[in-house]
Amino acid sequence: QVQLVESGGGLVQAGGSLRLSCAASGRTFSNLYMGWFRQAPGKEREFVGSISRSGDNMNYADSVKGRFTISRDNAKNMMYLQMNSLKPEDTAVYYCAGKVLSSAQYLYWGQGTQVTVSS
Repeated sequence: QVQLVESGGGLVQAGGSLRLSCAASGRTFSNLYMGWFRQAPGKEREFVGSISRSGDNMNYADSVKGRFTISRDNAKNMMYLQMNSLKPEDTAVYYCAGKVLSSAQYLYWGQGTQVTVSS
């Protein structure tokens, strides 16, 4: 099993920045493909971005491309989401997720952290 715990959410003004962290335990972190998702009130959960096991390949949703950056530190079992130029529409609960196979569905999920961007 894998336990994922997000942190770093909060309230920020539009144009500001936040860095979310995801701490992993229970399995060799470097074996996991990792991703960030978010869910706004009344909306379905959506993909934000993902990172390969080694951290050398990232993919982003068009809505965050150029503003958000995903990184990971396998030595610390940590993944990060640096969010810049935040917009009110980025307001959501952000979740980190992990999977063993790149082609599989995400199997492991954190409890989420709230990000609120005020206008």
